[in-house]
Amino acid sequence: MPKSMYQPNFVRVLHNLGFVFWLSLPLIGLVFWLGSGLIGDQILSRTHNHKKYLQVNTQSTRQMMKKVVAIEAEILQSQGISMVKVTTNHSVLKTMIFEFAITEPKRIEAKLSRELGLSQERVKELIRYQKLQ
Repeated sequence: MPKSMYQPNFVRVLHNLGFVFWLSLPLIGLVFWLGSGLIGDQILSRTHNHKKYLQVNTQSTRQMMKKVVAIEAEILQSQGISMVKVTTNHSVLKTMIFEFAITEPKRIEAKLSRELGLSQERVKELIRYQKLQ
């Protein structure tokens, strides 16, 4: 005797209606929902210590620094800082502003020389000082 003869009548009707297929859809949805929740929690709870660095083309930076046309330094004695404005004739970067915790002209020139990649003599030629109290 075939197996289907022992099944009650309502089981055959449910099987004919595709009950197994329709019952499996919510079950599959529930599995995906729980799985994506667990994966999402894992991803969102991770710490992200990725440091992003800006890469600079040092050759083009050096070429740009050769185009420095003026350096204006304001020495603020009372605050112990110097504000330095560097003007270039570069098409992309026209002005740079530096703030140093230095008030001595020789040290400012040395620091600018290192920052800009220029010789101290060239910095000395271009720089103009203004001392403020």
